[in-house]
Amino acid sequence: MKRLTIGELARQGGVNLETIRYYERVGLLPKPPRTANGYRIFPDEAQHRLRFVKRAQELGFSLREIKELLALRIEPGKTRADIRERTRAKIEDIDQKLRTLRGMKRALTKLIASCHGDGAVSDCPILEALDRGD
Repeated sequence: MKRLTIGELARQGGVNLETIRYYERVGLLPKPPRTANGYRIFPDEAQHRLRFVKRAQELGFSLREIKELLALRIEPGKTRADIRERTRAKIEDIDQKLRTLRGMKRALTKLIASCHGDGAVSDCPILEALDRGD
């Protein structure tokens, strides 16, 4: 079994050392044993776990949600349906964020249409609308 130092794990995972340390503190990576001179030596499984965390983040899962997904793997009685439900909830969360972003875009589009880009900044309709809370 291959064992990795914290630096090797960080390099292979494309993250910095502080990220590895943080993931250890919050329980996303198990705390590895240390050598006699105090070096962390991570098992090969840590690299797989780190890849899981990064991929889940890319898909929009928060670190809390990722920790919950990892826990579902080992929790007795949990099924694929439990993981499917978490994923469905993430899709709903993303849909809500998309609706919010579309609303923001519409508001900004209206603001930019109100400003032709010439004249003094003190008379800028965008700044005036932000002042009014439009």
